[in-house]
Amino acid sequence: MHRQNAYSDRLDRVLDYIYAHLDDDLSFDTLAEVACLSSYHWSRIYSAMRGETVVATIRRLRLQRAADQLANADTVLETIIRRAGYSSADSFGRAFKEAYGTSPSSYRENGSHSAFMAATLADNADSFPVTLESLPERRCAGIDHAGSYMQIDHAMGKLFVELSRRSALPAQPAMIGVFFDDPDLVAEQTLRSRACMPVSQPVAIDAPLVETVLRGGCYARLSYKGPYADMRGAYRWLLGVWLPASGYEPDDAPIFEAYLNDPREVPPAELRTDIHLPLKAAP
Repeated sequence: MHRQNAYSDRLDRVLDYIYAHLDDDLSFDTLAEVACLSSYHWSRIYSAMRGETVVATIRRLRLQRAADQLANADTVLETIIRRAGYSSADSFGRAFKEAYGTSPSSYRENGSHSAFMAATLADNADSFPVTLESLPERRCAGIDHAGSYMQIDHAMGKLFVELSRRSALPAQPAMIGVFFDDPDLVAEQTLRSRACMPVSQPVAIDAPLVETVLRGGCYARLSYKGPYADMRGAYRWLLGVWLPASGYEPDDAPIFEAYLNDPREVPPAELRTDIHLPLKAAP
C-alpha cells in the first residue's frame, strides 16, 4: 500500500502540473520529470491508474475550458483555439466536434446553454422539470477547491485518492460538488467550492480532508443533462425564473451538485448532474 501511495503522489503531481499549465507545451518528457518516473513507462502507469491516457486528460480539460468560453464568454475563436493547443481552426473544429457532437460555432449559438437562456428571457418557469424532494442530513468528507468551478474534478480526484489511502472509499461513491460563490460576481481565481463524498460515521475526517454536513430538508432538484460548461445557464433559469414563480424561499445553505456519471467515461452531451437548491419549509 505504501508503494501504491507513492505512485499516486507522483501522478497527483502530474495532474497538479497539467491543471496549472494548460496553456503551456505539456511535453511527455516534462511530465515524466514531474512524476519522477521513467519516460519509457510513466504514461502507461498513468493510464493504468487513472483510467484514461494523459493525452486524453489534457485534451478533455482543454476542450472543456474551450466549451466554457464558447458558452459563457465572448472570447474570440482564435484565442480559444490557441489556448486549447491547436494550430488551426480545422484541427480544433474536428476535435471539438468529436467530443461535443457539434462544431464550435454551432455550440456557441445552439448549445444547451442557449435553451436555458431562451427560457430565462421568456420568463418561462415550466421549461424544465424541477422536482421537490426531502433529503436526509449527510456527513461528507471533502477537499476544498479554489478557482474555476469547471476544475472541481481536480479536487474530486484528490478526494478519491485520499479516501482510498484510508481504506474509507464507499463501495458506491457518491460524487458531490458544493459551491459557495456566485461566478457572475466573484473573480474566477477566488471562487470557493468543495468536492464531497458521503462517508459512514466511523470514518475519521482530518487534514487534508474537511468535514461537511449537507443539511437535511427540502430541496428543488433540477436534473440536468449535458456539458458542465452549459450549467451556468441552468442556474440562472433555476434561480431567476423557477424560484420566484415557485412560491418557495431559498434556505441559508449552498447549492450542491450530484454527479451521476464520469466525464472520463461518457461524452459531454451524456453527462448527468442533479442540481440541488435548498428551500425553506413549504409556504
